[in-house]
Amino acid sequence: MEQAIAKAKVLIEAMGYIQRFTGKTVVIKLGGAALDDTQAFSDLITDVVFMNTVGIHVVIVHGGGKAINNALEQAGLTVQFIKGQRYTDQRTLTVVEHVLCNEINQQIVSEIERLGAEAMGLNTLATCVLFGEKMFLEEDGKKIDLGMVGKITEVNVKLISLLCRSGTIPVIAPLARDKAGGKLNCNADSAAGEVAAALKADKFVVVSDVHGIRAVADDPNSRISQASEADIRKMIADGTITGGMLPKVQACLRALEGGVRRTHIIDGRFTHSLLLEIFTDEGIGTLITK
Repeated sequence: MEQAIAKAKVLIEAMGYIQRFTGKTVVIKLGGAALDDTQAFSDLITDVVFMNTVGIHVVIVHGGGKAINNALEQAGLTVQFIKGQRYTDQRTLTVVEHVLCNEINQQIVSEIERLGAEAMGLNTLATCVLFGEKMFLEEDGKKIDLGMVGKITEVNVKLISLLCRSGTIPVIAPLARDKAGGKLNCNADSAAGEVAAALKADKFVVVSDVHGIRAVADDPNSRISQASEADIRKMIADGTITGGMLPKVQACLRALEGGVRRTHIIDGRFTHSLLLEIFTDEGIGTLITK
């Protein structure tokens, strides 16, 4: 009986959040453990389908996880980095596109459909909704070429919104087309932030391999549960936020800049981390607000 009452309390707590977010848009960036761990992937997609079932418009943007590096290694391609950025030539782009579109994108769509919801893969081998331009690094006033690497300049909001209103979950790969029809490899965190900003989503959630932002990088007990945009910019300036966390945080800041009200960084390795972050009072990650 006590167990049943506890379940009822959980449902009642979730009810207010469900009422608040029904009909609202939540953009989720899936990467890291969410793609590489079978159980974590299954749990997260179950959370996504639950959200869709209660009327939330879920949009997924995914990365490549370890699959891209593994595929490049198997193809005998050496990954070149310039100032910490991956250089993308035509052969590399072909491998990246195959992994993102034919493997990961389809895997996510298939799992969503297996759980009873509708999904549509949006990528450069099917219907592309991301458009961009070549990105260059700048150093001492000079531009450094990164090859076929791009930044998002336009998002097909109309198509994404149409799919959401029909109950279909858009699943977007981080590849864009330029004005000439060429293809560009884009950072998945940045692409997700641009999608959230373009849609003016109510929430933007980055699913990561760490349980939020830490005040002390190597201390898992120093998680910051909530921070303002100003707090985050100070942490970037003083070096608290660096490395792999930096593009995730910058994506959150871009989303806030574009009109998103609340952004989150959570650990996808926790069971049902999405539901816990969105439908409970405490949450499990870091909430960043304007």
